[in-house]
Amino acid sequence: MSQLAIPRSESTHQRLYEFARTGLVKIFAHPYATVCELYCGGGLDAYKWDDAQIGHYMGIDISSSGITQIREAWESLRKAYTAEFFELDPCLESIEMHLQEKTNQADVVCCLQHLQLCFETEERARKLLQNVSLLLKPGGYFFGITPDSSTIWAKYQKNVEAYHNKSSSMKPNIVPNCIRSESYMITFEVEEEKFPLFGKKYQLKFASDISAETHCLVHFPSFIRLAREAGLEYVEMQNLTEFYDDNRAQFAGMLLNSGSNLVDPRGRLLPRSYDVLGLYTTFIFQKPDPDVAPPIMTPLLQESSYNHDEREWQGSGWRDDEKSGHIEPPVSLGKINDQKGILGPGPADLRFSEAL
Repeated sequence: MSQLAIPRSESTHQRLYEFARTGLVKIFAHPYATVCELYCGGGLDAYKWDDAQIGHYMGIDISSSGITQIREAWESLRKAYTAEFFELDPCLESIEMHLQEKTNQADVVCCLQHLQLCFETEERARKLLQNVSLLLKPGGYFFGITPDSSTIWAKYQKNVEAYHNKSSSMKPNIVPNCIRSESYMITFEVEEEKFPLFGKKYQLKFASDISAETHCLVHFPSFIRLAREAGLEYVEMQNLTEFYDDNRAQFAGMLLNSGSNLVDPRGRLLPRSYDVLGLYTTFIFQKPDPDVAPPIMTPLLQESSYNHDEREWQGSGWRDDEKSGHIEPPVSLGKINDQKGILGPGPADLRFSEAL
């Protein structure tokens, strides 16, 4: 199966998410690499690793059924790479205890789904990142995809503000803690003015889904802080709309071939695709290699950037330029060095102006 092939029967959301997964695997996987995938259940990416010609695969999932699915997907391939599978929860259990002989072996560790569930508590997120650091070789990368909290929280705040504004033209039956578009509906369990660092739950339901899924917002300053405590350096976070634009020449054909209504004939995202992709962001961290100088493009965050009291990032107030939609882009030193929204990258039109 071609790495760029996407089943045409999948929904818009599934096809776009599949594009992002494929794009990241294509960028980070290299021949003969040892790959560890967290929450690998479903076997969605087995053929991608095959196409990338990796050498060895380690799949970790919380459920036996998830492990069975990924094992069956691997067995259905030509088995160009070796594989082993482990049933455990990486945000609760210690990799060192269960897989002691596997530490410091992975060239890349990825988490392409469910990272947000680890942010229910600080302890869960910390354990996950400690396990990632134990698995990675020095110089190895931790990457993946997660919902973009900057996008979601900005939409939520605008909805609540409009609802409580007496001059608002919103209809009376609009629920303030419910975000709706033609593609999805996001519902927060409790209306809050400030962004909790952990445990802020919401329900996400796409038009094609039978039921909603429960997620937690990922507080990105906390994500960066906990990663650094675990020995992982922040490299980049990028909203998927910008990830697509930056790689359009390479990946536009993939979306054009996956069906209609995703991009225009020139490969530009259509509004619905932009809306769905904008809900997600990539994240990239690296375990430093003490014997190798860091890449020039790796940002060196100042101590105050991550030691600062994180609660100062929770402010709910909007500046006048934010309310009007006119937000000046942050100062940038290059794509990887972009200091973006306080809660996550976010598309440009929803980006907070304060830097991380």
